[in-house]
Amino acid sequence: MSRIDDSKEFVPVRIAVLTVSDTRSAADDRSGDTLVGRLEAAGHTLAARTLLPDDRAAIAEQLRRWCADPEIDVILSTGGTGLTGRDVSVEAHRDVYEKEIEAFGTVFTIVSMQKIGTSAVQSRATGGVAMGTYLFALPGSPGACKDAWDEILAPQFDYRHRPCNFVEIFPRLDEHKRRK
Repeated sequence: MSRIDDSKEFVPVRIAVLTVSDTRSAADDRSGDTLVGRLEAAGHTLAARTLLPDDRAAIAEQLRRWCADPEIDVILSTGGTGLTGRDVSVEAHRDVYEKEIEAFGTVFTIVSMQKIGTSAVQSRATGGVAMGTYLFALPGSPGACKDAWDEILAPQFDYRHRPCNFVEIFPRLDEHKRRK
């Protein structure tokens, strides 16, 4: 069972938030606001934030820029994970991933099933790693962002979380590039 090891110090993570929407603006970005509020309340740093339309190439380019930025450890996007023609966040993320974290989508579905039942099948939430940066594509609803953060991401981005967490393996995400 997971737990917090109080003998270890908390390590803040630098997180960028990308909202993907053709209809939202900064003034009514409730999902982005939910993520920012939760990550800051947990003690992490908001490293960057922007809003883009549902455009696969533009989303992938923004993800690549942020992955190349040494001041960003994690990218959370919200929106564009559904089934409609304009939902292209998952494809944009997969254009960037070096490795996909397949279990993230599975665990997110399990969490969602407890809240919204079989409607959870309509989400294509995904996670991956690129250039030593974690990336997660979350649905565009504040409730889904809350569930993903509270139930999965907050524990995984807490260095004290046991038996393991994402923070402790940051230094090894790009170790393949250092081999000779």
